[in-house]
Parts: sequence; structure tokens; C-alpha cells
Amino acid sequence: MGNRNFPPAMGPEDVEKRVGTVYPDGLKGITEGRIKQKLGNALGLSQFGVNLVTLKPGGGSSQRHWHETEDEFIYIVQGTATLITDEGEQELTAGMFAGFPAGVPDGHNLVNKGVMDVVYLEVGTRTLNDKVTYPDVDMKLEMVDGNYRFLHKDGTPYPEG
Repeated sequence: MGNRNFPPAMGPEDVEKRVGTVYPDGLKGITEGRIKQKLGNALGLSQFGVNLVTLKPGGGSSQRHWHETEDEFIYIVQGTATLITDEGEQELTAGMFAGFPAGVPDGHNLVNKGVMDVVYLEVGTRTLNDKVTYPDVDMKLEMVDGNYRFLHKDGTPYPEG
């Protein structure tokens, strides 16, 4: 059994806010103002990730994407987000949730088209190996043994940075 080097409970104000994304330059777009707090990491969780995400008006969660081996779940805490999938657009209001099973090729993201912040919980499995497809842009992600790299769709790597 491991040792606990952190409290078993805390508030979001105790968790670092990370702004933006790790996408390659030129593909950050609507994600540049995204605020993400890694709640699960702060508590030492290793089997799944839990993030509290804030989207300012005009902001988005990610480029539309889907995972080969990771499930994703979102729960809207505050505001109204527009969920964009291959099926079209759907408004999600506080209390609504959505799920994206691993291996289902349905690109998805959230966009804040409103005038107030959108806050949501994002929960996902943590696999050491995954492939992420981004249907709308020249990018894919490969995760091997927990290390990720962004590639063009033809397999050419993006510059690190």
C-alpha cells in the first residue's frame, strides 16, 4: 500500500490552474484560454483523471477528437456549452452530462457560445497507450507508455515545443 502525501479532500482553489493546451502551434485555436485544474492528480488518483475545466465565452475544450482506448465523461457544472459531434450540435446546460466510449469514431468537443463562463467536470480513463484522432485538422496524437507525441495525419511528427 502506498503512502498518502496529500490531504484526502480539498477545494478547487487549492489546485493549480493551467491555461491553454499542449497542442502544436497553429492548432491551439479556441483552446488557448481554456482553464484546466487536474483535481484527480491533486489527490493522487492514477486509474482515471478528473479535471475541472472553465471555458470563457468564445472558448473551446479541444479540437474535435475521439480516443481509441480511453472513455471520456463530462458533467456541466455551470453555464451552457455547445457539444459538437459528428451528429451536429447540442446545447448542454448545468446538470447535463455526456459520455464518449473508447473506440467509437465520433469526434467531439465543447464550445462556449454564450456570454458567461462554462464550468464542467471531465473524467477519463488513463491508459498508457492510446491514439487520438482529430477529424477536422491535420493532427493525431499517439500515447506510448504514457508519453505522447503529436503527428501530422501522414505520420510526420510535429516539432516539440
